[in-house]
Amino acid sequence: QVQLVEPGGGLVQPGGSLRLSCAATGSLFRLYAMGWYRQAPGKQRELVAVITSTLNTNYADSVKGRFTISRDNAKNTVYLQMNSLKPEDTAVYYCNQAFKYWGQGTQVTVSS
Repeated sequence: QVQLVEPGGGLVQPGGSLRLSCAATGSLFRLYAMGWYRQAPGKQRELVAVITSTLNTNYADSVKGRFTISRDNAKNTVYLQMNSLKPEDTAVYYCNQAFKYWGQGTQVTVSS
């Protein structure tokens, strides 16, 4: 059973930056696509960014040019660098592995 642990998150002012990380257990991390999703109150969970095992990336239109997903296979960790944050980025952010396993989620609040 894969476990995904997401420390980080928090409160940041509009225009600020935050980096999320997600550490995975297991020895096959490098083989799987990793993604970040988010769910705002009253809304469905949506894909934010995904990075494949071959380092191809894809982003939601709403975060293109502001967010960057990356991975460190030696540390079994995926990151989400979030810049120029907006209040509408406020949500619980979830890490995902292989479109199957989920982290517990971490709250990101963008507010002045």
